[in-house]
Amino acid sequence: MTKAQLGLGHSFSRTKCATDVNRQDKPITQTIALIEQMDKDINTFSMRLKEWFAWHFPEMTKICNDNAIYARLVNLCDARRDNLTEDLKEEIEAITLDEEKAGQILDAVKISMGMDISDQDALQIKKWAERVTELIAFRETLLEFLKQRMSAVAPNLQALIGEMVGSKLIAHAGGLTNLSKYPASTIQILGAEKALFRALKTKGKTPKYGLLFNSTFIGRAGAANKGKISRYLANKCAIASRIDCFSEFPTPKIGETLRDQVEERLKFIASGSKPRKNKEAMESVLKELKEEGLFFGDNPKKVEKVADNGPNEDDTDMEVDEPKKKSKKDKKEKKEKKDKKDKKRKRSKAEDSDSDEDLKEAAKIKKRKKSK
Repeated sequence: MTKAQLGLGHSFSRTKCATDVNRQDKPITQTIALIEQMDKDINTFSMRLKEWFAWHFPEMTKICNDNAIYARLVNLCDARRDNLTEDLKEEIEAITLDEEKAGQILDAVKISMGMDISDQDALQIKKWAERVTELIAFRETLLEFLKQRMSAVAPNLQALIGEMVGSKLIAHAGGLTNLSKYPASTIQILGAEKALFRALKTKGKTPKYGLLFNSTFIGRAGAANKGKISRYLANKCAIASRIDCFSEFPTPKIGETLRDQVEERLKFIASGSKPRKNKEAMESVLKELKEEGLFFGDNPKKVEKVADNGPNEDDTDMEVDEPKKKSKKDKKEKKEKKDKKDKKRKRSKAEDSDSDEDLKEAAKIKKRKKSK
């Protein structure tokens, strides 16, 4: 096979697949896995930076708990506490976003109990702080990319539970298509498989939620109502994932309505206020979508094409031939049933006639005996 034929075959197969580049869920899976790994790495690197710089300025570790702020302050002072003077107060306030913290840092510099460090140590600490800040900035860009991909691939799931939890569900299920095929009961315990099988082995209580525990809805619910909310939320996630997977017009409107329904259910559990019915909520959203020109359900373009072109010859032949075949089969079955019934009737009549004849003969014999 020549290169031209191979290229033609590849291009033909790509057109046959008709995959939309903007609606692929593979980048979401890889991005959320990278973000989770970077979170672990950033925490480890920040802890190492704090332990290293704490020899020189231990008081700042207690004042600044945030890793990003701590690394930026180390960069600002060039890993030297003496450089944190009143001249840099505005810059420190811009980094910490708190005047009180900035004042505490400047006061701590004057009474610090830290040891002195060499220029080489300060240079290495500064480089390490720069690398940590770069990693944190790169994580933020990844998070923005994840938001964009989720808004294109699964906008309803994103509107319902957020991009982080939604992308974790997609990654754990192995794709949006697999997630849309799962029932709500499976989505509810995704991520808690070990606890589920342990409970089944030991005959203990099964888990009420898995990855959905990271959602804000379950955190806001009471301890006694977490199971109810997780079950209700899993049901809405199943609906949102199916709409995102199989709809041709991605829009977050249905996801926003589903989120409002979960909010209403939380209020109902807390205060007893009745929520809207599901039918009313869905009808209002579908009206809005039709007004905007979006359509959910059967594709109206395909219906119009079929109506314009009229029925195919093959379809008419099938429609004509099938009833004929069915009528012949029905006639045969009816004949067989009639024959069986006739045979049964004849047998019953014959048995009745035989029994009557036996009775007559028995009566004759009795009469003869009496006459004798």
